Amino acid sequence: MDSLGVSWERIVLGSLVVANVLATANHSFLDGHPSSANIARQLGPQLSSRASVFGKDDPKFANATARWQSYQPPDIGVVVQVGTEEDVATTVKFANQVGVPFLAVNRGHGIAASQSKLRRGIEIWLEQLDDFEIFPNTSSAFLQGGVWAEQIQQPLWDAGYVISTGSCACVSLLGPALGGGLGLYQGHYGLIADGIISMNVVLANGSAVTVSENSHPDLWWGMRGAGHNFGIVTSFHAQIHRRTVDEWYFAQYIFTEEKVEVVSEALNSLMENNQPKELSYFATFLWNTSISTTAPVVQLTFYYAGAPESAAPYLEPFQDLGPAFVADNSVPYPQIPNETGNGATSPDCQKGLTRMHFATGLEAYNGTATRQVFALFKAESKRSPAIQENSVVVFEGYSVQGVKAVDPDSTAYAHRGDNILAAVIIGYPPNSALDSDIIAWGNRAVHVLVQGRQSRRRTTYVNYALGTGDESLESIYGYEPWRLQKLVHLKRRYDPDQRFAFYIPIPV
Repeated sequence: MDSLGVSWERIVLGSLVVANVLATANHSFLDGHPSSANIARQLGPQLSSRASVFGKDDPKFANATARWQSYQPPDIGVVVQVGTEEDVATTVKFANQVGVPFLAVNRGHGIAASQSKLRRGIEIWLEQLDDFEIFPNTSSAFLQGGVWAEQIQQPLWDAGYVISTGSCACVSLLGPALGGGLGLYQGHYGLIADGIISMNVVLANGSAVTVSENSHPDLWWGMRGAGHNFGIVTSFHAQIHRRTVDEWYFAQYIFTEEKVEVVSEALNSLMENNQPKELSYFATFLWNTSISTTAPVVQLTFYYAGAPESAAPYLEPFQDLGPAFVADNSVPYPQIPNETGNGATSPDCQKGLTRMHFATGLEAYNGTATRQVFALFKAESKRSPAIQENSVVVFEGYSVQGVKAVDPDSTAYAHRGDNILAAVIIGYPPNSALDSDIIAWGNRAVHVLVQGRQSRRRTTYVNYALGTGDESLESIYGYEPWRLQKLVHLKRRYDPDQRFAFYIPIPV
């Protein structure tokens, strides 16, 4: 632990060593027999009646292993579709016994390229762990690890409650939560992770433990912000909240390219004048040929927990900027994703594309940097119609009141000082000939944004980290030396053999 300024190159090399050791140990097991048949024969009888084990020749395999981000995916040899929480522990113990690496998967939205270090591994598919129960007397809910946003939002809303989720309806609750979990309710209630009361976790050795403030408190800290490194959450107990409104209001403005700076200035003014907890927005550079065929546009979507007249004072400055297009509506909260392009059936949620992700946090907008990134996006996205159609630069401007109300040292999430999450997302059908140039473009755009930061240090939300060598571990897990020191200590204690080494791994 001499230096914790660890580059992705060093981490990738370390992960390769682990993967190579596992591959050597498994050579006869996976190569000498049909892997799915062998594992099904040995593991199948130990699992519940709802579980199934299948390989690449099974019709379910393609769906089980489909990725939202197809660049450098994990190499899955066998899928274990668990039927109970106990099946997860059983599968981990089995994988350890035979020396096969494993990866837990729910909705398949993990971005990190480090997942490709999994070679011929077992996918522990959590899809069937989708039960939940609402406890009105304690304003809490029990949810299994496979529950996802759209699945839980409507039942809770109908019962008079809400829970913090990500902004896209197609993602799980736990995937984002393990890295913090940003979302539209964070102004009220903080991150998704901030609302978790306890977790049932299967550790690297296959033991099942409850993790909370009073049980494994050291791991409790690490699971909320760096949880991908320490275990598989099979279920959790979380806070839910009485819904305070019957409808959310959303308004969408589209501005042409000459308005980039004035929109940035107006967004800075919104933050400086205490953006209310009810209000969030996405500012997005994208191509919309119904508005302009020569340049991208700035699409600004506001989300407000309340009535249009209550939102009006905050949105009036943007209306005054003269948008080229305006649309608005009021709907119940569970309908917001579908109405604004983030629903489970929307194009943004579909799988199969390469989606290169490059992200940094920001304190505020630098007009010069924002213009430079817009110009870069305009030039580079013209490479092909597919890139134009599937690429964006998005600035996620959630209210931060609930996030900043939590002690920043109380969890492994290190970015409570950021006000904006900026992401360059470049999508196209898989094409390895494009990848290196696209990565260079994305990194260049993020460097421009970082140079425009007040601190001039990149902060990378772990759930948005691609891990192509350009993000340091400090940028992801925090620059305070004690943070990585504490995470390394936890890794050595709970996962010394690096069984959870495939998602932005912490070294031992």
